[in-house]
Amino acid sequence: MPIRVKYVHTNVVARDWKRLVRFYSEVFGCKPHGPERDMSGAWLDSVTSLRSAHLTGIHLRLPGYGDDGPTLEIFSYDQLIESGLSTPNRCGFGHIAFAVDNVDEALHAVIASGGGAVGNIETTKVEGVGTLRVVYARDPEGNIVELQKWS
Repeated sequence: MPIRVKYVHTNVVARDWKRLVRFYSEVFGCKPHGPERDMSGAWLDSVTSLRSAHLTGIHLRLPGYGDDGPTLEIFSYDQLIESGLSTPNRCGFGHIAFAVDNVDEALHAVIASGGGAVGNIETTKVEGVGTLRVVYARDPEGNIVELQKWS
C-alpha cells in the first residue's frame, strides 16, 4: 500500500534571502507565510550533516493556491558554498515555473526587479496540449524561472 504524500514546499538557498523574498513577492505576488525562521542547534546539524548550522529565512505562499498550498522556502545559511551559474541542462532541480497572463510583461518585470533573461521568448505548438509562449529568466541570484502561457 503506497504511503500518503502531499507536496509542501521547495527550498531555495539564497545569498540574501530578504532580497529574493522581495523579488518573488513583487514580481509574482508570493506572500509571506508563517514567521521568519532563525534556526540552529543540534537537531539542524543532525538533519543537514553540517557543523554549527544556522539559517534564517521565510516561507512564501505561491500564487494560485490557498492557505494550505505549497510554499517556496527561501533560506540563507551563515556559511554558504557558492556554485556556478545554473544552466537549463544541469542535473538536479532545474527551475521553478510560473503561469503568467503575458510572458513579455512578466519578463520585463523580472528584469526591472534585478533578474535577467536566459534565452529568448518563443511560441510553439505542443501537439495534443496547445500553444505555449515561454521564456527562461533568472531571479536576482541566478536561479532559473520559467515564465509560461498556454493557449
